[in-house]
Amino acid sequence: MKLIVSHIRKDYGGKNILKDCSASFNGKGTYVLMGPNGCGKSTFLRICALLEKPDNGELAFFSGDSAHQHDLSLRRRITLVLARTGVFNTTVFKNVAYGLRIRGMQHAEMERRVMDALSFVGLQQLRNQRALTLSSGETQRLGIARALVIQPEILFLDEPTASVDEENTGIIESIIQAMKKDGRTTVIMTTHDREQAERLADVMLVMKDGMINQSRK
Repeated sequence: MKLIVSHIRKDYGGKNILKDCSASFNGKGTYVLMGPNGCGKSTFLRICALLEKPDNGELAFFSGDSAHQHDLSLRRRITLVLARTGVFNTTVFKNVAYGLRIRGMQHAEMERRVMDALSFVGLQQLRNQRALTLSSGETQRLGIARALVIQPEILFLDEPTASVDEENTGIIESIIQAMKKDGRTTVIMTTHDREQAERLADVMLVMKDGMINQSRK
């Protein structure tokens, strides 16, 4: 799936957050939107994930030459993991299974997909642990597993390592690299860390003062 963002503008309380943002995300790979804290990266990502509406501008999702309506079927093909993942007060397994359960998936298939997602992020041994007892880094990995289990075509990651330790930062970066190799999911992420952006990006976009003013491979 491709995403074309055209001339997005967003204001909050009379303050202009996004001025005139345009970008193209043309298929598989990892796109990194880099910029300082407060420059509008998270707002841009929430708009792309259809969690907020822009004041002006358009978003268009395509498969081949066919455009998708911004409806429930599209929302089930994309997902966003926030910088701080919220969890349910239940087991790691049930947290990851939630999105499949509400879709009515059969138990055997649900268990297979949950365990595959937990293995992918290195949490399979913690499947029966209460999610609220996880470290911040493990919680972030749980959030990624919960997103991956629904097999999104586009995965948005908002500052995925901003609140985790060095060890889990390395693990999460390895997970993102593994997704790139797997080739089934387009990753669009934000970071304020230039070195991280250089390590992970196939395409880098730079945001400053509410505008995307550079794009390079």
